[in-house]
Amino acid sequence: MPTRLHRLGLLLAALVAAVGAGARTPVDLLITNGRILTMNPARAVIEGGAVAIQGERIVAVGPGTLAADYAPARTIDARGGIVMPGMVNAHTHLAMTVFRGLGDDVPDRLRRFIFPLERNFVTRDVVRAGTLLGLLELIEGGVTTFADMYYFEDEVARATREAGLRAVLGQTIVNFPAPDAPEPHGGLALAREFIAAYRNDPLITPAFAPHAPYTVDRAILRQVAEASAALDAPVLIHLAEMTDEVATLRRDHHQTPVEYLDAIGLLNRRLVAAHCIFVTESDLTLLRDRGAGVAHALVANLKSAKGVAPALRMFEQGVRIGLATDGPMSGNTLDIIGQLGYVAKVHKLDRKDRNVMPAATVVEMATLGGARALHLEDRIGSLEPGKLADVVIVDTESTALVPLYDPYSALVYAASPRDVRTTIVHGRILMEDRVVRTLDAPAVKAGMRALATRINAALAGGLK
Repeated sequence: MPTRLHRLGLLLAALVAAVGAGARTPVDLLITNGRILTMNPARAVIEGGAVAIQGERIVAVGPGTLAADYAPARTIDARGGIVMPGMVNAHTHLAMTVFRGLGDDVPDRLRRFIFPLERNFVTRDVVRAGTLLGLLELIEGGVTTFADMYYFEDEVARATREAGLRAVLGQTIVNFPAPDAPEPHGGLALAREFIAAYRNDPLITPAFAPHAPYTVDRAILRQVAEASAALDAPVLIHLAEMTDEVATLRRDHHQTPVEYLDAIGLLNRRLVAAHCIFVTESDLTLLRDRGAGVAHALVANLKSAKGVAPALRMFEQGVRIGLATDGPMSGNTLDIIGQLGYVAKVHKLDRKDRNVMPAATVVEMATLGGARALHLEDRIGSLEPGKLADVVIVDTESTALVPLYDPYSALVYAASPRDVRTTIVHGRILMEDRVVRTLDAPAVKAGMRALATRINAALAGGLK
């Protein structure tokens, strides 16, 4: 039996342990043993590091010894994986997963396939089903923030909140009847309502989304500019994407698409412009000086044979540029990891210089660059104390990632979205060990397969 002295010793040890534990700061989540890509101003990489999260924010990032300062409710052992800021998809149309694989490899796809498909099939329920599948793909691929423009954007917002992702969501405005607005430009009124409903949401930033300069009248674009300024709401738009768009504006207004938006009053810190393929050097100066964001959807633009936007030049000039997939009917996938190698290699080829667009720059574009493009860099894009806790863990055990000397190189040239192990947004674990917690993945996929069967049957009768 233990002696009285022994019992006193055990009690003293317990008291010392309790006092020591009490000196540790309680946190909700502690990530340990990771190779941390902070993307902070010093671009610090911390081997065997730790990240402490309380509520929706990061409270500490540092070496492994940092863990001793905190008493976590939950610990995730990163086991040597890459711990990094969540990636940002700066332009997409999630609900178009419904049409993924239709109309590929044909000319004039927008008018021959996309617009007719939307006219025939897009309803509120279809948008929800397509958005849920897109959200599942984003979470599995380590994307924590995305920008989306489509119809029934309030339905996209509801699904996004359910999934737990962060998003800038734009209600589409076009100059012809749309699935959610029978009157031309009816999306403008819907956008006002949408912005009023979500303007204080912690995850959703509501926006206006005039489709493009060639599908929205100049007078309506002016109204969007005025409403955006009055409400301090973002504007999402396709810009300088089409050769006929450039030619028409040059003929009718003697302006580039960028100059055209600037004259209207849309080119400012609230704008996020997708594509910007056909831009001049003076356009780049305007984009930079006005503080507009640019979403570089390289893979979708390659697939459509439209051209390669001068993204490297934009980055060098200080334009707010991030990476994007475009919609899943254009680029067919939604993950950003799959874009990284293309961005590095195509721009090297374009410059005929293997030294340009190094891996670290590409990863910056995928994280902090995307945050800048969406004007959210004060909140997301890097792992720093005070920023929102949007974090992903990339497993490094796959064969293609062994050995791993340079984490940036591994992410850009060898990793795949299937290497993402854990996805955290706003301090909430959305996926852990490849299991998505916030969505019923089998049910989401089954619903989409059933919907695709119906669409296939309808397509057999021909598009109208």
